[in-house]
Amino acid sequence: MKTTLCILGAILSVFSFLPLIKTTAWWIRVLDFPRAHVAIILSAVLITYLALYGLPTASAVEITMLVIWALAILNEVRYIYHFTPLARREALRAQKQAPDNTLKFMISNVRMTNKHYRKFLELVLQEQPDMLVINEPNEKWHQELRPVLDKEYPYSIKKPLENTYGMLFYSRFKLHDTEVRFLVEDGIPSMYAVVELPGGAKFDLFLVHPQPPRFLKDTETREAELLIAAKMSKKTPYPSIVAGDLNDVAWSRTTKLFKHISGLIDPRVGRGFYNTYNAFVPLFRYPLDHVFYDPVFRLAELRRLSKFGSDHFPIAITLSYEPQHEQAQYHPKPVQEDKQEAQELIEEGLEKGEENNEEKKSSKA
Repeated sequence: MKTTLCILGAILSVFSFLPLIKTTAWWIRVLDFPRAHVAIILSAVLITYLALYGLPTASAVEITMLVIWALAILNEVRYIYHFTPLARREALRAQKQAPDNTLKFMISNVRMTNKHYRKFLELVLQEQPDMLVINEPNEKWHQELRPVLDKEYPYSIKKPLENTYGMLFYSRFKLHDTEVRFLVEDGIPSMYAVVELPGGAKFDLFLVHPQPPRFLKDTETREAELLIAAKMSKKTPYPSIVAGDLNDVAWSRTTKLFKHISGLIDPRVGRGFYNTYNAFVPLFRYPLDHVFYDPVFRLAELRRLSKFGSDHFPIAITLSYEPQHEQAQYHPKPVQEDKQEAQELIEEGLEKGEENNEEKKSSKA
């Protein structure tokens, strides 16, 4: 039993410290996800060890081992702590909601192979979002949804694909300068639009869905796409919102870097995880679907919605445009090291994206 606990503690400690390495290697970046799980399991291992064998007083090796376990737990907690109600909230509550300056946003990864079209539509009609982002739709999903959604929403941007990276966007608000962009890789679209609220205020909307870390697939292109979107959102003349299935957890180094470069805030900070994936596995859920927004907006409501057959839960957020209160909210700011790291990751990701594009062209030839 003692040996088993020591081995398990050592493995979990490695899981805790490995993500500190600044690398895009998939087998390290996937360890950004289960920080809460590692902290809980390693805490159980530590408590069990102390309960069974007591606190060592003579063995320097055992003392060192237990100290490392404790540090590993603290290392995990320092990341996830900010997404608990114990932490200070980053996004403040709306003070005065005006109908012409309020928007309700719904994001849902529908899972391309999911066939529960009607159940999804029922959820949308129940929620009545002003704007709806759908990730992973193919042409079948598009055809099943369009008879209803084309009537409900006068504005849209559509790019259904058969590779699980399709995207549909529907809006009740007027859209300007709409564009489908391929920021890093062919076949991985993002969307851009200037959205005009009924009251006349405008904001820039960036919708992204980069590739996740997976077996033998590093995260260069994910980091590049997120950071390119961050830089673009910072340079625009209007306040910005960046949303979508980012395939990254809220506490990762990449997401923190994204926030610093973009200057956008996260409504989850100080409120909770709002885990959206995996809807099928209750014990292993992570916050992958995000809405980051400019401090000119205030939070009216944030909810995780009920599942409908996808492996993602939808998420709904209501924001109030209150530029008069902008300075009261937190404004993320980058230091020079952040800017340099972001540029290096973008260059690395663009290079990898070109390689992937060439491979795809060669395979089709």
